[in-house]
Amino acid sequence: MLTVATWNLENFFPAGTPFGPGSQAVFDHKVQLLAATIHGSGADVVATQEVGDPAAFDALLTALGPDWTGELSTHFEASHPIRVGFATRLPVVETQQYFDIPAQLHGVPTSDDGAPLASMGRGALRLRVTTGAGEADLVSVHLKSKLLSFPGGGFQPHDEDERARYAAYALLRRAAEAAAVRTFADALLAGKGTERRLFVMGDFNDGVEAATTQIVNGPPGSEIGTAGEKQPDSGDGWRLLNLAPLIPPEKRFSRIYRGTGELIDHLFVSTALRKAVQSVTTIPGAASLPSITENATARKDAPVSDHAMVAAVLDL
Repeated sequence: MLTVATWNLENFFPAGTPFGPGSQAVFDHKVQLLAATIHGSGADVVATQEVGDPAAFDALLTALGPDWTGELSTHFEASHPIRVGFATRLPVVETQQYFDIPAQLHGVPTSDDGAPLASMGRGALRLRVTTGAGEADLVSVHLKSKLLSFPGGGFQPHDEDERARYAAYALLRRAAEAAAVRTFADALLAGKGTERRLFVMGDFNDGVEAATTQIVNGPPGSEIGTAGEKQPDSGDGWRLLNLAPLIPPEKRFSRIYRGTGELIDHLFVSTALRKAVQSVTTIPGAASLPSITENATARKDAPVSDHAMVAAVLDL
């Protein structure tokens, strides 16, 4: 059996850094909770998001034990240096980074100053690993957040016109990044998704039915739970299947925003992997998830991530 998971670790920075907790004790506690949750999930590989510093990631790998290794993306925004990565106990064959936005989308506006969009804010990372059934590719991604920031770096707009514009900019950027992820997946699948094992997973910052998430699906028509799911068609070689419908309904959320659960962390698989999936669930890092607001700095000293892990068990 193989367990694959994705988890946003929430601003995982060392103590004393601008985005990190105020004390070493809080950081150490978070590391232990993260490691305990990963061990408890039985995961063999975890796609991570919001890793703020290699030193913090190294502390997690040390806590996981000598069987674990890790990789981090080196592409991130200087103003908020969070990045994606992988922690794994599987043999790693190769890695690759992706961050280019398709050239046709470079004109997408992302702010009032009209800065061109050429790359993802947080690059994606591919890991090729060896499983019991052969090699598999896994891609960790983190798309543009729905939590808005405004000129000057604050979280409150100067007026409601600015709020509306920056909500639109965030949506446009997230859509362009989703298209970029789909482009990366297309190159890996090359129309052979019925044979090639590909996972695309991470924090997509939107729900299952959101237009941005739907971009990643590829050809429509055989989504899990639909009438066409078990009918082979010409799109199977390119399709990515979101495993969200396989999560038990009472656990089908990975974050709680203003008291409402939402599933914004997703795990997609190529057609070749669908029949191997045995179960999918969400796993919070504590007894329950906290409810968050737009105030991203309010949780600097919180030892528990505001996201649940999404984990899938496959017969591989």
